[in-house]
Amino acid sequence: MTYDLLVLGGGTGGLVSAMIAAGAGARVALVERDRTGGDCLWTGCVPSKSLLAAAGLAHAMRHADRVGLPPATPTVDLAAVLDHVRAAQATIAPHDSVERLTAAGVDVLVGEGRFTGPRTLTVDGRPVRFRRAIVATGSRAVVPPVPGLAALAPLTHETVWELRALPTRLAVLGAGPIGCELGQALGRLGSRVTLLESGDRPLRGEEPEASALLAEQLREDGIDLRLGVRVTAAARGDDGAIRLTLGDAQELVVDAVLVAAGRAPRSDGIGLDAAGVRCDAGGAIVVDPTMRTSAAGIFAVGDVVGPPAFTHVAAHHARQAAVNALFGLRRRADRTPLPWVTFTDPEVAHVGLTVAQARERHGERVVVARSTYAGLDRAIAAGEHRGGAILVGDPRGRLVGATLVGRGAGESIAELTAWIATGAKLARVSGTVHAYPTYADAAVRAVDDHLRDRYAGPGLRRALAPVLAARRLVR
Repeated sequence: MTYDLLVLGGGTGGLVSAMIAAGAGARVALVERDRTGGDCLWTGCVPSKSLLAAAGLAHAMRHADRVGLPPATPTVDLAAVLDHVRAAQATIAPHDSVERLTAAGVDVLVGEGRFTGPRTLTVDGRPVRFRRAIVATGSRAVVPPVPGLAALAPLTHETVWELRALPTRLAVLGAGPIGCELGQALGRLGSRVTLLESGDRPLRGEEPEASALLAEQLREDGIDLRLGVRVTAAARGDDGAIRLTLGDAQELVVDAVLVAAGRAPRSDGIGLDAAGVRCDAGGAIVVDPTMRTSAAGIFAVGDVVGPPAFTHVAAHHARQAAVNALFGLRRRADRTPLPWVTFTDPEVAHVGLTVAQARERHGERVVVARSTYAGLDRAIAAGEHRGGAILVGDPRGRLVGATLVGRGAGESIAELTAWIATGAKLARVSGTVHAYPTYADAAVRAVDDHLRDRYAGPGLRRALAPVLAARRLVR
């Protein structure tokens, strides 16, 4: 049999590709060497957000006095918390299962897939022929080349779920999204966490204000956040403790190390050369905006094509690539703004351009609107004090970027993503009726304040003040 579409990899990108193709009536095979569901289900989104839920509740118990309740110190049993994590995975797993794929008409081939030509592949040595293919093999955690570090078999986001007890002293290498999420979660559950970052701030790809708010909270949580430091050596002492050398001489003694220093595409060992698929120097498969590779008829989606490495990005890629592969279309995957969320406390959500990126593209005439939770009724009522909104407009006032920080940021960013996608101006955000009181109103207040300050003179500003304040009177 020759398959109309062969999908290599059973993570999000592969699952979406296969289901779309099968739904269109194509003969589809999905090749997976381990278990379907990929990083998102087994080592990424689902377990990390389950862990964060437990950690967030433990933190809320300790700080219940913020809303007038007596604080309590929870007894944390990591094994029980991880039982919650596994229960969440078990609930979601059927959606990504072999059984669901099979019921949809997908042939699931279990084994190591390797291309042997532009239209052939072997699965554990068994030949398979196809007309079109999609590579969705994902990415893996990277352990930096620090002398002695690899020999310690440090934890990564892939292996941290094997823990059965909390490390008393934990070093986390890297203050990107994974390092901040897992570091904060394990710290709130009881580990003494030292978070090490070579850059000058956590989440250094985000707005500086967002990084600053998160840094304040991490330190308030008791995390030892050290910026501008590099680990230069690692070794395990006779007492079993791990000694990390920072810079030239400073030493940090811990019981475990969690590496969150980036990810690398899983592109080696799958025969891409034989298929004529080209990769860049970092191992990412090179694709055009339609997700087509250098080999005719072969596409690639998700982490294997490089950052940004998010589940929803892989799904978006797959929606374009599947129809392009089957029907010869040229649908582009880069036409839709892509939001993302770091699920720390406070949450950090972003879409589009940062202020710096907007100024680089449009010059100093960009519009920047800001607000903080200090004047947001919903945040005040909930006892939240860290958060706010940064909205970025081009010289014509069109919304081109947004960053939200605080409770509800991940939910509220969806509206701003839609406004950017439709080319709306900032004033549309202000002119849209929002439910009161909500965290989404932080973006509205940012635009209201910007419009008042930009267009109203002193006299008119006073006249408009009651109108702009009316949102807060609708109770």
